[in-house]
Amino acid sequence: MVASALIISKVTRVLLLALCSILTPIDYCDDTTIRIWDLRTKKCVTTLEKHQSAVTSLDFSEDGQTLISAGRDKVVNLWNLSDFSCKVTVPTYEALEAVCAIGSESTLAKCLASLIQKRLKEKDGSPSIQFITVGERGIVRIWNSKGAVCLFEQKSSDVVVSLDKDEVKRGFISAMMLPSDQGLISVTADQQFLLYTPVEDSEGSLKLILSKRLIGYNEEIADMKFLGEEEQFLAVSTSVEHVRVYDLASMSCAYVLAGHTDIVLCLDTCVLGTGRTLVVTGSKDNSVRVWDAESKCCIGVGIGHMGAVGAIAFSRKHRNFFVSGSSDRTLKVWSLDGLPDGAEDVPNLKAKAVVAAHDKDINSLAVAPNDSLVCSGSQDRTACIWRLPDLVSVVVLRGHKRGIWSVEFSPVDQCVITASGDKTIKIWAISDGSCLKTFEGHTSSVIRASFVTRGTQFVSCGADGLVKLWTVNTNECIATYDQHDDKIWALAIGKKTEMLATGGSDAVINLWHDSTAADKEESFRKEEEGVLRGQDLENAVMDADYIRAIQLAFELRRPHKLFELFGEIYRKGSADVQIEKALRCLNKEEFAQLLEYVREWNTKPKLCHVAQFVLFKIFSILSPTDIAEIRGIGELLEGLIPYSQRHFSRIDRLQRSTFLLDYTLTGMSVIEPETNVRDAREKDMEYSRNDEEQARYKVEGQEHEKLEEKASLKKRKSRKSRDVAYKKLRGLTDRGDSSIPSPA
Repeated sequence: MVASALIISKVTRVLLLALCSILTPIDYCDDTTIRIWDLRTKKCVTTLEKHQSAVTSLDFSEDGQTLISAGRDKVVNLWNLSDFSCKVTVPTYEALEAVCAIGSESTLAKCLASLIQKRLKEKDGSPSIQFITVGERGIVRIWNSKGAVCLFEQKSSDVVVSLDKDEVKRGFISAMMLPSDQGLISVTADQQFLLYTPVEDSEGSLKLILSKRLIGYNEEIADMKFLGEEEQFLAVSTSVEHVRVYDLASMSCAYVLAGHTDIVLCLDTCVLGTGRTLVVTGSKDNSVRVWDAESKCCIGVGIGHMGAVGAIAFSRKHRNFFVSGSSDRTLKVWSLDGLPDGAEDVPNLKAKAVVAAHDKDINSLAVAPNDSLVCSGSQDRTACIWRLPDLVSVVVLRGHKRGIWSVEFSPVDQCVITASGDKTIKIWAISDGSCLKTFEGHTSSVIRASFVTRGTQFVSCGADGLVKLWTVNTNECIATYDQHDDKIWALAIGKKTEMLATGGSDAVINLWHDSTAADKEESFRKEEEGVLRGQDLENAVMDADYIRAIQLAFELRRPHKLFELFGEIYRKGSADVQIEKALRCLNKEEFAQLLEYVREWNTKPKLCHVAQFVLFKIFSILSPTDIAEIRGIGELLEGLIPYSQRHFSRIDRLQRSTFLLDYTLTGMSVIEPETNVRDAREKDMEYSRNDEEQARYKVEGQEHEKLEEKASLKKRKSRKSRDVAYKKLRGLTDRGDSSIPSPA
């Protein structure tokens, strides 16, 4: 339901009007009355009682002096707001839901001018009011207040009139004139928006053209097929009694095929050799219907099934029959011969053949490309192939563990593909019914599977909400798409455009385009552009234009080349100005990317020196505020800090180890300790002084040795003389002179 009013308790709507310099609200409710209130005193000024049923809509005339009210009592009342009297009562013979006044300057009023002159022969000076009414019949009518004359009435309804829970007809539920003279918009009970544009034909009569139909909600989508020779339309069956046909160019609902009395479960389309486009539908009302897409009317009804028709398929080659399958477990072949061109008398279709095909409900049907066979899939876990037109059994395909939801013949091979509730897809040989391939990958029931690209691939979708693209030869799923939030019940394949359409329980229709060629072209273009820009990068490196080279490396996303550039700058040591200019040209996103590169470089000891160099330059250029604003800076720093600490600890250990090594080698006289020039000069002077002192000490030592030798010689001579003297004295003692003492 579209809310078009402010609801207060039982009050249906409140309108505000500047009346007698007082802002006056007017409300109406289910008690058949209209009340006018004074906002100053907060009291009811008057109550208008003329309707016999619920008042559903109010509007004002262009001059603001007349109130127009409509209700389900099938009348429209015009009230004079100066004395609150009822001026005119217009019987409409229809329960109304909305009334809209027409402005005198609108296109619709200009188109009505000639009609007013023809209808109203009396010409008096009193002004008249034109207004639009919509209601349970689902048609738009235009009235004139003078004479209560209906100026215009739609010949046929553009909506499907439904019944609510109280068995009350529900066509339109609201309508309003769009601003800026854009026409009329009406809202239906099944949540559709219809936009009407007024035009005047060559005869001067008015026509309301349905310019656009907007679907508010599709409910659960059961089936869909592309429609038209150029496949510019999409026929969709939902949880309603009619089929909606969408224009793919604007994705607006072009028209509706209404006729079934219960939910439409399945549909199929075909284009005859004469160019006539047909649509066949199966419904829960146990019938099948054939529709002409051009006239938008039913041209044939097939009655005979005893249960809901859940599967249907057109002939592929001759297009002169179709096959239907039902929950009554039977297959029927219906002839299309003798279909009328018009819709005056809808004929009953004739069944050419009937067979009891399965033990449970039939879910899917497919006719072979040469019209010789038909395949049926059922909840009894089997798929059966039948020979047409007599429906003679050819082979039974057994192997699935759950019911089969979809069957289809290959366009090039003698095989059939089936999709089952056991989460698998199987390809079967028609000749002997053997299973050739089994595909697994869905996490829930596979509901649809169809061949694409001339039978080399197929697309599947299921209850897991996934669309998968498979390659038949390799048994591989090459792509998975997740665009639905619930089960995918419907899958349509465009035979000419190779377009896909999917729909399901989430009430969403997704269109898929084959982008293989476009992707290859785009990839080739990007590769070519990358080669040219790569050459520009090499030229910039050769010219030592590091600013340009760094920018190109960023644009081309080449971290290795970027590392080489920073490494070359780091080794030269004379390009700091260029690197600062290059870094200042980066934005915050590029700084974040650069920090990610630095984080990777920093994890490797061989690359950490360049990484620390770049990191130092970044932190030198950016302020702390700018660094904090970089996307993901916290995570980047968490990756940089531990490795930076490890690198500094390793360098510190190496530096301490070099001290011990230098000391050891110096002590071994392998190397001389490293000193500066001044210390070397001082040491040289000290060494020269030491040499002079050593030479002096040597001379003095030699002289001292000579003196000592002389002293020792004198000592030996003196000792020798003493010894001679002693001997002489000893000899004298031996001769008897005992008074002479012995030498001490």
